[in-house]
Amino acid sequence: MKTKLLLGILCIFFGAKAFADSPLTSTNFSKAYQEMKIIQKAAAAQGELTPQLLKYLLKKGKPLEVKMALINELGWDFNGKSNALLFEEYLLKKRKLKNYNELTSNVNAEELICLAYLKALDDYFQVNKALALAKRAKAKASDSYTVNIICALIEAQKALHSEQWCKVYKLTDEVRNDTSLSLDMKKEASDIIFDYMDIYKADCE
Repeated sequence: MKTKLLLGILCIFFGAKAFADSPLTSTNFSKAYQEMKIIQKAAAAQGELTPQLLKYLLKKGKPLEVKMALINELGWDFNGKSNALLFEEYLLKKRKLKNYNELTSNVNAEELICLAYLKALDDYFQVNKALALAKRAKAKASDSYTVNIICALIEAQKALHSEQWCKVYKLTDEVRNDTSLSLDMKKEASDIIFDYMDIYKADCE
């Protein structure tokens, strides 16, 4: 409870900047994949999607967990970013789709969760559109741990904004305890996520 009280005080003095300590900005699970060259390239990209990184996100057969780690490595910026727009435009061109609505209705679960996570990190103060995309991805890949945990992080971010502290914890804890999910994420990466998310457990007691 003291942690949340401190966060509230920070909100008063520093406004929205306090949310830099949040589910989306404090779960740096890409650290679990630092040995991979594509993650090293993402680290050197100064937070922006390069043509090489865009190609990797759409490449079939590449692990979804690594694609999420790539996006995680690109990170966030308090002033906002435009990686989701770059991915959108690239996806529209590659899939020969006409507009955003056509895109969200026709792409697969991996592409939807990539777009959702990019959009969430681009503007972590406004995550409604990102969450809608993530939920579509989850509907298409309901058994994927990776899809479910990313969706939960985005939804937890929304819960944080409305100060639903216990819900912030429960959203990802439910994914952790769902034994029906296919564990398609490295345990070390998952552990990094929960090192932060478990801070909120005390608010459920």
